[in-house]
Amino acid sequence: MKEVLLALVTGSVVGILFAVFRLPAPAPPTLAGVAGIVGIFLGYVVALKMGWSIR
Repeated sequence: MKEVLLALVTGSVVGILFAVFRLPAPAPPTLAGVAGIVGIFLGYVVALKMGWSIR
């Protein structure tokens, strides 16, 4: 839970900095972009569960 809170705080700070400097948000603007990121994460989790890690 600590990592989740730290990630949320860090992301919020970075988002504020992007807004202050009027930079485009570093996130996909469409549902397809978000789905792609979720898909990458799910693929990673599946590969680890199946023992396909290189380490």
